[in-house]
Amino acid sequence: MNAGGGKPGKPLAETLDEVIARHLADAEASGELATAASYGKPFVDDEGWRDTPAALRMPMKILKDAGVTPVEIAWFHERAELRARVAAATDAAAKASLGKALAELEQKIALRLEALRISANL
Repeated sequence: MNAGGGKPGKPLAETLDEVIARHLADAEASGELATAASYGKPFVDDEGWRDTPAALRMPMKILKDAGVTPVEIAWFHERAELRARVAAATDAAAKASLGKALAELEQKIALRLEALRISANL
């Protein structure tokens, strides 16, 4: 027996790969996996798949398949809208206010992307 009381040579905790494999095997055995729209079909590259860092591809695909938009994407859309509003603003005070909001949003995006880069080993 090992120090934790388990079988000799067997780790006490499953690796993430083992947990995923077990869940996939359970889903296949129950027939749940076969209900997926892409089951048994070749993988089709989604738009942006190759542009997405490898460490983030699967999490982003899971979110996309679930119909969830990552907050970073919403921020990119908000940034584009703010840029257009700044460009169209004619009042100096409004332009300054919108510019400040845009700068704050760009800082938020930059910090988030840096955090993703660091944590995902990109």
